[in-house]
Amino acid sequence: MARKLSMLAPEWWDFTTLPDDLLNDAAKLTPEDILQLSRPGFKIMFYNTIEEFYLAEALEYITAWKQSTSDNPVGICGPIGPTEQLPLVARMVNELQINLQNSHFWGMDEWYVKGKELDARHPISFEKADRDMCFNLIDKNLMMPDANMHFPKAELTTYINSWESGVRCAVMQGGQGDTKHWAFNDPVKREGRYKDEPPSPEEFRKLTARVVDLHPVTIMQNARTSAGGVVTGIPSQALTVGPVETWKAEKVSIWHAGTHDNPFGQRLTAMMISKRIADSSVPMSLLADHPNVQFNYYTGGIGVCETEMH
Repeated sequence: MARKLSMLAPEWWDFTTLPDDLLNDAAKLTPEDILQLSRPGFKIMFYNTIEEFYLAEALEYITAWKQSTSDNPVGICGPIGPTEQLPLVARMVNELQINLQNSHFWGMDEWYVKGKELDARHPISFEKADRDMCFNLIDKNLMMPDANMHFPKAELTTYINSWESGVRCAVMQGGQGDTKHWAFNDPVKREGRYKDEPPSPEEFRKLTARVVDLHPVTIMQNARTSAGGVVTGIPSQALTVGPVETWKAEKVSIWHAGTHDNPFGQRLTAMMISKRIADSSVPMSLLADHPNVQFNYYTGGIGVCETEMH
């Protein structure tokens, strides 16, 4: 039986092409049901205050970097979205006097415009956000060497090789977009060999860091969160960390504050990962096959999937 057309962008794959019964089951999940989705290799965490939520996210940086030595360098891969944890990371590094000389950091992604990465001085540059909100706030005597900060560039070989350099990635953090992506691992266009079926999970997992075409929903979402809704100010392509690099991370930690993906999306991906339903139209679901995934929820952002007229 042919897969449905997307209700959001018929020329693309996305979660609306999944069977209705699966989508309806996800919408019915209560917060208590979500907690019960934990299984070996997939852990659900709830935080009752937003302060505790972002502090826990920031502590993942500190825990990773404190493990790092000259003989065993350790790093973390971090997102832009959320960003509230970043100034907390800098403050803790300074207060605890954690020397980052042997520590590493990977940026998850960057905008791609006219054949090159967006300049790090541009207002919506992800590298600029990481530096302005975290690294530039760290005391100079504790600062991570610039060579240990790995940001995706149009020439991706250096970035990809940094994942092969022997540095251990203790954790890859991420948020979840409306297209159910981590980083910018969006569903693909419904064309060519993928006209009738999206890539198999095995095929999608072979993707490394690369240039991606962004789903229209992702462009709209980033316009809302980063540009006051001015869609024309958001690039249609980006550089992103791939599944290949993601599977090199010892742990994947996804943070649901309720400000990015909606109550339905927060339920759908947790259910699919828990039940090992992997489908590349929902890229986050592919994490069902990663050995150590943690979903972190701010309880005030879980919401409900009920009709509410406003």
